Amino acid sequence: MTESDTKSLLGVTLPQLTLRATSGEMMNVSALPGITVIYAYPRTSPPDEGPIEGWDLIPGARGCTPQSCAFRDHFNELKDVGAQAVFGLSTQSTAFQREAAERLHLPFALLSDEDLALTKAMELPTFEAGGMVLLKRLTMILKDGVVEHIMYPVSDPAKNAEDVIAYLKQAQ
Repeated sequence: MTESDTKSLLGVTLPQLTLRATSGEMMNVSALPGITVIYAYPRTSPPDEGPIEGWDLIPGARGCTPQSCAFRDHFNELKDVGAQAVFGLSTQSTAFQREAAERLHLPFALLSDEDLALTKAMELPTFEAGGMVLLKRLTMILKDGVVEHIMYPVSDPAKNAEDVIAYLKQAQ
């Protein structure tokens, strides 16, 4: 998927489906009121495991932990500029994500699209590595379940939260 292809997502209402969250809830993100930020990332590696073989050679694969930590560190500022909810999204299982959410002390839930329901319905960009289908890094800003803005590609994961804040400030 190219940057221009993701523009086709603008104005699209997220499908009525639920995703398991690390909070234990089943979330229907299309039903959330107000501004919701969903940043998609390929995967996190547990601290006791190395990355997938060849991971460093995949453009844009590195940076999942810095991206999540940036959203954590800027969480209150995101709320201050209008985000009612923030979520991370990957195709990893909730159990796998829960370890990362706890280790990184995230004040928001990570959502699992392990069965690729949202990924397929929205035709989100993916790649394969280590026998897994993983999301390419992108960020969707929703208003009442409709894609209002999309950031793709996300070239600097550690700066993504700041870019979202800048967008929300100018959109006010």
